[in-house]
Formats: sequence, structure tokens, C-alpha cells
Amino acid sequence: MFYVYILYSERIHRCYIGSTALAPKERLQQHNSVDKSTPFTAKGQPWMLVSSMVCTTRLQALRVERHIKRMKSKVYIQNLVTYFEMREKLIARYAEH
Repeated sequence: MFYVYILYSERIHRCYIGSTALAPKERLQQHNSVDKSTPFTAKGQPWMLVSSMVCTTRLQALRVERHIKRMKSKVYIQNLVTYFEMREKLIARYAEH
């Protein structure tokens, strides 16, 4: 199982979108740890997990992550977090047939 997750930092008022094979809460702990975070996520600590989506394959997770990042819209990300149906449609759009 793979996941796409959205983190939010109140410190820098930014979202971070990522994909992982780890449980989203486990990945969140890595982003919030000093020694395992990336340079970008280190600036925003502490991060909060605001949403996650389950994907069946790594390819699907990467495509969903890329789609969200290409939207470049705070409103789009806020709507994804708020509306379950929107997340479901996005997952279905990139499901492998």
C-alpha cells in the first residue's frame, strides 16, 4: 500500500505534498525529526498531517502527488483536505486499469 499525504506548517504557512510506502503518521514523524527531515521540511517544523490518501500502487501515488503539485493552488489543496469526494475522484482518475 502507498500513500499521498499533505502536511501543513503553521510556522511558514505552507503545505508539503509527498508520497510514501510508510504509514503517513510515521512519515510525519520523520519530517518532524531533526536528523531525518529534508532542508525544506526542516524550516517548517512542526508539521501537521492534514490529509492522506491510500493508493494501490507506487505509480498511482506518484501520479496523484504530481497532479496535486502541478495544480499550484492553495484553494485546490484546501478543497482536497475538506472534501472526501474530491480525493476519491482523484484516486480513481489515476487508478490503473
